[in-house]
Amino acid sequence: MSDDTKSPSRRSLIKSLVFMPMGVGVAGALQSCGKAGATAAAGAPEGKPDAYTPSFFNAAEWAFLGAAVDRLIPHDEHGPGAIESGVLEFLDRHMKTPYANGGIWYMQGPFLEAPSEFGYQGKLPLCDILRVGIKSMDAYCVSSFSGKKFADLTPVKQDALLKDMEAGKIKLADISSKLFFSSLLNETRNGYFADPKHGGNKNMGAWKMIGYPGMRADYLDWVEVRDKPYPIGPVDLAGRRG
Repeated sequence: MSDDTKSPSRRSLIKSLVFMPMGVGVAGALQSCGKAGATAAAGAPEGKPDAYTPSFFNAAEWAFLGAAVDRLIPHDEHGPGAIESGVLEFLDRHMKTPYANGGIWYMQGPFLEAPSEFGYQGKLPLCDILRVGIKSMDAYCVSSFSGKKFADLTPVKQDALLKDMEAGKIKLADISSKLFFSSLLNETRNGYFADPKHGGNKNMGAWKMIGYPGMRADYLDWVEVRDKPYPIGPVDLAGRRG
């Protein structure tokens, strides 16, 4: 979250993605990020997400996520927002994978606070971090804002709460607000930039914004080019061209 604009800065978000894990097909795409990608998407009209019925999240959780991801990556003149990019669909589908439900992780004790270089050492898998976090955050909002849940608040108030969560200033009953925020933000990023086969990055809009070529077989001639935008649209894993 950035304090220099009324909504989260897309430039700050993109810069922070340098540290994104490689597991969702992003693979170093950000070298092309900058003016070229922004110019290509400038003035893009805001689209609507495909119809989708969640099967993991309930209605209250879905409402929270819809409001939160829209504030984390809003639509602007540079490119599509998280909602129209299908990030919600990605989140719902991803929570049912062995990665999110802890099926591929060592999830036995001891559970303890550890330096970040040791990775997550808690007892909750990712899907439960989000579920517990949403429930706790909505309860906090209800008690603090006359019965209103997060999704019922104004965008300005939502932004302020997200910033406080990021800083760990909000004390939630059942989970660290900082852990919840970082998990939610990482998953929103993943859905925004993942291959479209996973539900997000509809029409490869995020890739087009940053000038990422996708799964093209050969673009070595452009790897070292820094002063010109990549001239050909991206290709996804299914072979569709953007």
